Amino acid sequence: MTNFRERANFIWDVANLIRDSFKRGKYQDVILPFTVLRRVDSVLQPNKGEVLTTYNKYKEKLEDMDDLLRQASGYAFYNTSKYDFERLLADHEHIADNLRRYINGFSDNMREVLYNFDFDNTIRKLDDQGLLYQVMQRFNEIDLHPDTVSNMEMGYIFEELIRKFNEATNENPGEHFTPREVIHLMANIVLEPDMEELQKEGIIVKVYDPACGTGGMLSITKDKIQEINPDADVRVFGMELNPETYAVSKSDFFLKTEDGKDAENILQGSTLSNPKHSGETFNYMLANPPYGKDWKRDKKEVEDEADRGYAGRFGAGTPRSNDGQLLFTQDMLSHKAPFEDGKGGSRIAVVHNGSPLFTGDAGSGESEIRRWMLENDWLEAIVALPEQLFYNTGIATYVWILSNKKTPERKGKVQLIDASDIWEPMRKSLGDKRRRISNDQLKQITKLYSDFQEGDKVKIFENEEFGYRKVRIEQPLRLNYHAVPERIERLKEERVFQNFAKSRKKDKEEKKKEIEEGKKEQQFILDVLHSMSDEKFTNSRNFFKRLKERFAEHDYKPKKSLLNAIERAIGEKDEEADIVKDKKGNPESDTDLRDYENVPLDEDVFEYFEREVKPHVPEAWIDEDYTDEKDGEVGRVGYEIPFTRHFYEYEPPRPLDEIEDEIKTLEEQIQDLMKEVID
Repeated sequence: MTNFRERANFIWDVANLIRDSFKRGKYQDVILPFTVLRRVDSVLQPNKGEVLTTYNKYKEKLEDMDDLLRQASGYAFYNTSKYDFERLLADHEHIADNLRRYINGFSDNMREVLYNFDFDNTIRKLDDQGLLYQVMQRFNEIDLHPDTVSNMEMGYIFEELIRKFNEATNENPGEHFTPREVIHLMANIVLEPDMEELQKEGIIVKVYDPACGTGGMLSITKDKIQEINPDADVRVFGMELNPETYAVSKSDFFLKTEDGKDAENILQGSTLSNPKHSGETFNYMLANPPYGKDWKRDKKEVEDEADRGYAGRFGAGTPRSNDGQLLFTQDMLSHKAPFEDGKGGSRIAVVHNGSPLFTGDAGSGESEIRRWMLENDWLEAIVALPEQLFYNTGIATYVWILSNKKTPERKGKVQLIDASDIWEPMRKSLGDKRRRISNDQLKQITKLYSDFQEGDKVKIFENEEFGYRKVRIEQPLRLNYHAVPERIERLKEERVFQNFAKSRKKDKEEKKKEIEEGKKEQQFILDVLHSMSDEKFTNSRNFFKRLKERFAEHDYKPKKSLLNAIERAIGEKDEEADIVKDKKGNPESDTDLRDYENVPLDEDVFEYFEREVKPHVPEAWIDEDYTDEKDGEVGRVGYEIPFTRHFYEYEPPRPLDEIEDEIKTLEEQIQDLMKEVID
């Protein structure tokens, strides 16, 4: 086996052993933990004897031998049992019990990793089916030692296996494992402006991923930084919700440093509801959070934190509950390092689908989050990636670059890069992944970013150009009033009218009496209206003046709520009627004619209205009570980034003559083919 795909296929072939005993959705319960265990076993094998000697020598003398045993193993973990894969296979009859003893012999940190696989339950199922020996024998045939399979290649293997699991079950639709070329692009862009800074002696760099999966983004970014400066002290931090994926990531990081610090900083849980790196700041942050996936399980904690305003992570707002992408971005921004006197600061790269660009109207959670980013000048660039680039989704994706340390030429600006057609076809598809970005193309996209020059694939905008004020436009209400039977019937459906014949009295006699009186009052109102059926009014004041006169003839004073109900029932829209006005003489608005205009932030809303609306709707006016909660001005502020629109190029349809000639040519070809078949 010479490459990661061959090894991944070899491991995946274990499915042939267990397919009759495990459902497809449970293959990973067997394959992932044994893959991790085999790699760990290979690593510990060379110093196994020294660990056992140290353990047996000091177990009666020292209560805590952890440091000694770590030193003996050469890693931040160890195993004090006498077993390894070879010895386990040598005792076929007791393999299940011995395997448990072997697992219990691991140091606490590695046992915690294996615990996340629910390994004991898997051992029991395999043993009950008589498959445990065969599975272990199969894994014993593959060498996963880091000298044979590098950490990077092992990362590929794990992600290929997880891709196959998801493909087999069509589960976790929101989780899209990031192709390595996309991670390289993200790392290139976030590191590119800091090349000089990263080469400084004694530099300490902290990298964070709030949805770290198998740890690919952290590993690749760390490797790139150490290529720039081999002496850089790079520390990685991550969180992962899925216990199995977390275990894979953590186990692999244990093999990457002797002190195991990287692994200790990979924590399990929900970043949204149970953040475990609170208070930490990071220099670089990269993530591909789940998109199109709800955050209902975290809803209470997220909303409680949002209620704290900017004292928490979600002060800008919360997106709709069926898509939590922008919550992860807010989490990353909450970990940015202060930028003072040209030092410090953070750079972020996060993958989103198209939704965060434009979903949500002015005042919505999504729009407010975009507003927060842009008004604080943190959004630096957005790169549109090719479609069919990810393993289990073919949709359009975008890399957002954010920073609180923009270079002078980028301040107040956002760079849009259309890299959607920079790709090459793959020789063989992997799930939905049919395209890849070559190394040369990675350099091309990175250069488009670093050059910061407008062109066919690059557009540069002022932050304000993505903002607008949503202004409410009202038109006057015009009603006629005619107390004809069908309109009077509508009054009977009004709650105010119905309440006349209801009573809250507890005494039965009093209750009955009140209801009877209410029914009489209802009938009186109906009779008055019927008496006006021969009159049609096109002016509301005239109608209500006449109505009140009729009521006054019987010494009856109607309440305002009843008059409103009568207006709703008896009034009908009429373009020829007079405008309905309130007590102050101001026109009332017709909600059916209400409209909204999005006015660019750099324009005066009233000047825009006079120019764009008034000539077409002379009686319209701006609702000046419809204001923005934050600045109090007319119209609600919204932000959206219509990426595709900025790169759209109109292609005129072909001339009809050309299309007609092509159809005739095709018809002739079809006739020739049919003739050949008949002959």
